[in-house]
Amino acid sequence: MTASEDRQRDLIAALDFHVAAGVDLMLDEQPHDRFAEVDAPARSEARAPEPVALPRRELPPRGELPSRGEAAPPARTYGQSAAARPDAAAGDARARAKDTTSLDELEALLATFDGCPLKFTAKNLVFADGNPAAKLMFIGEAPGADEDRIGKPFMGRSGKLLDRMMAAIGLDRTSAYITNVVPWRPPGNRNPTPQEVAICKPFIERQIELVDPDFIVCLGSPSTQAITGTKDGILKARGRFYPYRVGEREIRVLATLHPAYLLRQPLQKRLAWRDFRTLRAALDGKA
Repeated sequence: MTASEDRQRDLIAALDFHVAAGVDLMLDEQPHDRFAEVDAPARSEARAPEPVALPRRELPPRGELPSRGEAAPPARTYGQSAAARPDAAAGDARARAKDTTSLDELEALLATFDGCPLKFTAKNLVFADGNPAAKLMFIGEAPGADEDRIGKPFMGRSGKLLDRMMAAIGLDRTSAYITNVVPWRPPGNRNPTPQEVAICKPFIERQIELVDPDFIVCLGSPSTQAITGTKDGILKARGRFYPYRVGEREIRVLATLHPAYLLRQPLQKRLAWRDFRTLRAALDGKA
């Protein structure tokens, strides 16, 4: 491999790193030595540019509208998320989500919803995977880089670990439905903010209503807090069942550790194993 090919490979790797970290803008095409600019002597002989006279536009008196035929200047907008406050976006999400009658309609709605700013930094909408007719539903917090690239939840290392955890109690993706509270990847794999969760919460609530499972497993603290309303951390909340009401029906929600956390803290797998044994017993009607 030549030196130029090595350099090209390094540049591509650097770009991939910044994209994965959430960088999608650059301030300038050329680097600038700001220290040299500070130390450079002021050029007193430089002339300031001549001001440019702009045509004066007469504004209508206060309270009057432009006359017919005179178009008002268009408002500068960047989608609903830039203009709407989080509470307004959440209200719009709730109003639109309740009108969906199927998971396909809900997914199509999310594809056109611009109320969450995460949509504009993510590559793909990550809606769900698995069997929507299953009585067990797994809910994580938000997609990662692999999920964002593929468009399905739990596709990376944490997804493989989740598959092994399910297999240990006789489950697979055909016997469970898997999704996230937030369907778009936060930049740099950070946790979604409370505002982002609030905007997306009506969609996950409608998704639960449409799937109508008997059991929900919340993976990690953000998911557990969003679904159950508890303020406890995951190490305190895990291993317990919480009630979740859909109309007159009550769904049992089990909190446990997120597979990504278990990859960082492998000693805590023993706690997750206890939680999955509790889940198996509940599925068998023994807990």
